[in-house]
Amino acid sequence: MISFNIQQPDSGIKNALVDKINNLTKPKGSLGTLEELALQIGLIQQTLSPQLCHPQNIIFCADHGIADEGVSVSPKEVTWQQTIHFTHGGGGVNFLTHQHGFGLKIVDAGVDFDLPYERGIINMKVRKGTRNFLHEAAMTEEEMNLCLERGAEMVKRCEAEGSNILSFGEMGIGNTSPSSIWMHLFAHIPLEQCVGAGSGLNTQGINRKLQILQQATDNYNGSKSPKEIISYFGGYEMVMAIGAMLQAAQDHLIILVDGFIMTACMLAAMQLHPAVKHYAIFGHCGDESGHKLLLDAMGAKPLLNLGLRLGEGTGAICAYPIVDSAVRMINEMESFQKASITKYF
Repeated sequence: MISFNIQQPDSGIKNALVDKINNLTKPKGSLGTLEELALQIGLIQQTLSPQLCHPQNIIFCADHGIADEGVSVSPKEVTWQQTIHFTHGGGGVNFLTHQHGFGLKIVDAGVDFDLPYERGIINMKVRKGTRNFLHEAAMTEEEMNLCLERGAEMVKRCEAEGSNILSFGEMGIGNTSPSSIWMHLFAHIPLEQCVGAGSGLNTQGINRKLQILQQATDNYNGSKSPKEIISYFGGYEMVMAIGAMLQAAQDHLIILVDGFIMTACMLAAMQLHPAVKHYAIFGHCGDESGHKLLLDAMGAKPLLNLGLRLGEGTGAICAYPIVDSAVRMINEMESFQKASITKYF
């Protein structure tokens, strides 16, 4: 079983970072969130001159047994259709990776289809979809550990290619359902506040989804340990994302967190290793019901609020230019002393 050693970034450099940021040619604090990001990134990288190298987005794709209960308006086959579609370059995530210079990796974590791997999809399939957690655990402990290992392996591949900042996305019809349950059980938020429309359910559909998820949580009588909750309700793509987040934090990489599902994965990762949050930048507050509540419960400050709810890593990638601006600020702005400007605050 894989284990991770994640430590909070050493704060020994913090005063020097704050001093550098405060002495750039601007009023103290006048660049707001950019200053906060520059400090966070400097701490992660343990340098006064941080850099962003070869950003990449990894999409983990898998199917969910709970989708058989009609918890999503989208049919199950959309998972494999979209996974293949990403390889054609015409998906939502594709134009954003092109725009912002991201590499893109598409991973089959557990799609219920024989995918064309010759098109560049990375085969890390654990099983053709999870089991239906309304009736039994979605995955075994062995499968969960395999997902953590394979998610970590994807991060190592990106590191070998020179990446130090990664975003993670997902494709899996029905995956707002396990996300809602993780939110409910880990953040102790009433389930009805955690359940939303997903890809477009109407009010009747949302109410039915809530009833099914309530029954699933009522049926669960396990130990309620974080790992058991993760494995009982999670998706293969979601647990691979957790493994990727933990590996990225262990290796002091910047993690760009996407929407509702990836925020739920970060919440789950924090149950295993709380220090992982220090490496996370939350890209946006999505339009899925419950996402703002979840971010608030985690004490997370998202960079954008654009009404997005696509997933795939799209919101995280949209936020990347703000992160880039923060790094450019600390590296490219001159100090008052160097610019021969009187400090005016």
